Amino acid sequence: MSQQVQGVIARAKDAPVELVPITIPDPGPHDVVVRVQACGVCHTDVTYRDGGINDEFPFLLGHEAAGIVETVGSEVGHVAVGDFVVLNWRAVCGECRACKRGRPWYCFDTFNASKSMTLADGTALTPALGIGAFAEKTLVHELQCTKVDPQADPAVAGLLGCGVMAGLGAAVNTGGVSLGDTVAVIGCGGVGDAAVMGARLAGASTIIAVDRDPKKLEWAKDLGATHTIDASSVDVVQAVQDLTGGFGADVVVEAVGRPETYEQAFYARDLAGTVVLVGVPTPDMRLDMPLVDFFSRGGALKSAWYGDCLPERDFPRYVDLHLQGRLPLDKFVTERIGLGDVEQAFAAVHEGTVLRSVVVL
Repeated sequence: MSQQVQGVIARAKDAPVELVPITIPDPGPHDVVVRVQACGVCHTDVTYRDGGINDEFPFLLGHEAAGIVETVGSEVGHVAVGDFVVLNWRAVCGECRACKRGRPWYCFDTFNASKSMTLADGTALTPALGIGAFAEKTLVHELQCTKVDPQADPAVAGLLGCGVMAGLGAAVNTGGVSLGDTVAVIGCGGVGDAAVMGARLAGASTIIAVDRDPKKLEWAKDLGATHTIDASSVDVVQAVQDLTGGFGADVVVEAVGRPETYEQAFYARDLAGTVVLVGVPTPDMRLDMPLVDFFSRGGALKSAWYGDCLPERDFPRYVDLHLQGRLPLDKFVTERIGLGDVEQAFAAVHEGTVLRSVVVL
């Protein structure tokens, strides 16, 4: 039978979010109902509310979530009732051209639930990133559920569902940071600081955090940065070169998503270095740089989408490392809040006063 729970929706562009009853249908053959235990507040949810993704209102917000599988469809074999899972928005299909070429992290046909969750009056909801987890329960495809060690704190494990994985993967998967590398991270919010943490995990010898906010630079130091640069007071490119023997960094992660910071990243790398863009630009942004500089510097220019992760490979690995005390994922949880506090948490995201607010149910 369908069931009614409380969920946080965005009804219209720029309107405050609302906590309302929503209806969870019976799962389809490959769908599961997950009882949400925790869900991080990500900037992407703010963008949904503000109409920056698309106009398919109303949205059921929330996507960085962990919880317990409660009900499964008739053909589900990937998870079972009672499993502790982190939700993901890259449930790879295994059949598209990216998957068949051995690059499933680029999957072009990821799975979502076969049915829509609705408002009480039957209006279909669009779940954020196909998840919609600012709710007591949510409906997803079975492959959107990744089993991890149930000893993990749901508020911590759930953050791998988006921002933390994006930053970690930008450094480890996309950037290929390795032992002894020099790394610079421009922009030290949640995603950038996760890249700092990933660079430390990979064995980088020098990790340079760049931001204009002293508080964010302190966060970065706590997560493994060996040096910090206040971008408001010095030339970033020169400062990175000064800290890397005059050469520039082997890998530069740009976690802001603006033309001026991307240009800094480009010139702050070594001649054969790698730039990874993980910050999300807006459609109107343009880059004007000499083409000859792209030709003459070599190296690689990459973009990281979800940190080029494979949830089934990466989520359990990072949860295990956290439980072993080798990956301080818990430091990203700035505050724990209730479902009714999401709008205030969005304000904190805009103000940059938190790494992550986490809704705990």
